[in-house]
Amino acid sequence: MKARRAHRCRLAVTLTLAMALGGCATAPPEASAPWVHAEVNRRLPPGAASTEPPAPLSDTALREALAQPLDADAAVRLALRQHPSVHARLHRLGVAEAEAWQALQWPNPGLSLGRLSQGGALSWEAGLHLDLVRLLMRPQRQRVESAKLQAERREAAAELLRWAHATRRAWVQAVAAQEAWRYQRQVMDAAEASAELARRMEAVGNFNALQRAREQTFLAEAALGLARAEQRRHQSRERLVRQLGLWGESVDALKLPDRLPPLPATPPPSAGLEARALRERLDIDAARWTLTQSQADADLVRGTRWVDALALGRNWHRGHDEPTETGWTLSLALPVFDGAGPRVARAQALQAQRLQELAALALQARSEVREADLRLQHAHDIARLHRDALLPLRQRIADEQLLRYNGMLTGVFELLADTRAQIQAVASTIDALEAYWLAQTDLDQALIGSPGASGAEPHAAPTASSSSPSHAAVTAPH
Repeated sequence: MKARRAHRCRLAVTLTLAMALGGCATAPPEASAPWVHAEVNRRLPPGAASTEPPAPLSDTALREALAQPLDADAAVRLALRQHPSVHARLHRLGVAEAEAWQALQWPNPGLSLGRLSQGGALSWEAGLHLDLVRLLMRPQRQRVESAKLQAERREAAAELLRWAHATRRAWVQAVAAQEAWRYQRQVMDAAEASAELARRMEAVGNFNALQRAREQTFLAEAALGLARAEQRRHQSRERLVRQLGLWGESVDALKLPDRLPPLPATPPPSAGLEARALRERLDIDAARWTLTQSQADADLVRGTRWVDALALGRNWHRGHDEPTETGWTLSLALPVFDGAGPRVARAQALQAQRLQELAALALQARSEVREADLRLQHAHDIARLHRDALLPLRQRIADEQLLRYNGMLTGVFELLADTRAQIQAVASTIDALEAYWLAQTDLDQALIGSPGASGAEPHAAPTASSSSPSHAAVTAPH
């Protein structure tokens, strides 16, 4: 009787310990959304950063945000809080968190029951086993999942920054289109007045049919320019509305500034841009973590190359009118047919692939930053020439021609010709200023992440003095 009670006690203790081991669930990883929010804000201009995590605005708060003309920084803040695509991306990050948490859970114990009969005699068997390979390799698996989640966080932050970049570009284009449309309306008013003057001068015999046809052509061209400006204004505004995630009454409530910000005195300096990009770009950072994940995967495969299935079990057998038999079992898979050679080769090839992809991404980042910087420098030079040289000269010529016309020293043809040239100069100045701010936006994006497709989305600093994107220029995190 005592032996039976002792056996039951041992059985209870064994079951309790096994269930306790299996129930030791890993704590969930730290929430990724606050990290992504902080990382995005760190890379945005100070005016565009938000102290509050992304959350849709209430109707009242949205009306207050749209009550004043929306500048570029406010547009970025609104887009990152309001648009459903931003929240969908953050929820997808939550899916990655759950998958990482699931992969790190302790293995559940297995329970087996058996009933045997021999003649009229019955016997019972019970077994409890635990997957030792999964338990022993849990630290390596944790390293794999941690690197995978880190890469996913950076990919999410990079996508949000690309959304902010697209929003800022849409804002620049919408404001420039609105400014060009407003100026084109003034041109249309002047063309109508000129055409009416030509009609009256023809009526009194001071204009012939050819001269009036020329003025009518100018009026038609002005009307065509206004129609095109109106089309561009509506299209660019709708693109901005789409980036902001506005709908319903908020679409009509959106107000924009009258003109783009003025051209700065000098463009940003070019020194150190490549090193800064290699240090701060999120797609490169994510690629580093992807490489770390591949390295951890390779270590895990090599660690389980010969023994990928190992289970430890406790068995009980009780026959009819016989004492209970107990014992331990150890089961493992024999690497007879599959020696894990293909798995090891695949892991090594994938690791080498990730390393080369990281080097290629570093090369691309350097080129994108150089290209964006050159475009910005040239755009600043062109816009400055329009602002400081071409436009003042056209204005001076127009003023001089007006004085000469008032003094009856020149004719109306010369006055109208100079007016048209001035119109073209103003339109070109607006286009040049738009090109500069678009180039500035592209450079900002090239410094923090690729404006194009998603990268393998924190961390040793790259070698700033490296002249080529070699493997040493973008090291993996430790």
